[in-house]
Amino acid sequence: MEQSSSGRNETNLHRFDSYCKKILKNEAIDCYREIQKHRQREIFFSELSEKEWKQLYMEDEYDLDTCNFRVLGYDVEVKDALIAEALKLLSEKKREVVLMSYYLDMSDTEIARLLKLRQSTIHYHRTSSLKTLKQYLEAKADEEM
Repeated sequence: MEQSSSGRNETNLHRFDSYCKKILKNEAIDCYREIQKHRQREIFFSELSEKEWKQLYMEDEYDLDTCNFRVLGYDVEVKDALIAEALKLLSEKKREVVLMSYYLDMSDTEIARLLKLRQSTIHYHRTSSLKTLKQYLEAKADEEM
């Protein structure tokens, strides 16, 4: 028995309809699985640690708040305006010693060799400079209160 062409067309339409439904059903299952995978990896912002929070943003730094000093051919950038102001009060030699010690991470021996001074002189300059800086910063803090 041979089917008529309209019967074959109808059978083909049913097969195609069935095929499309299977494809759509499987695609929906894949989408739900993908959504579930994302949900398992996602966390709320409230659950983030401070370290993780800091990785989410970036702060711009502008040169308006910084002051540059030149020491032995190096540009030393001081980001705190109050400390820069206090450093300007020191003599050039004492300022160089402080900047080399704390910003260029040099030892008293290295500084003494570069400046052609004795190590005890470098130590004296550094300690007396720190006392002067401390007094200035404390005075500024008292003024703000």
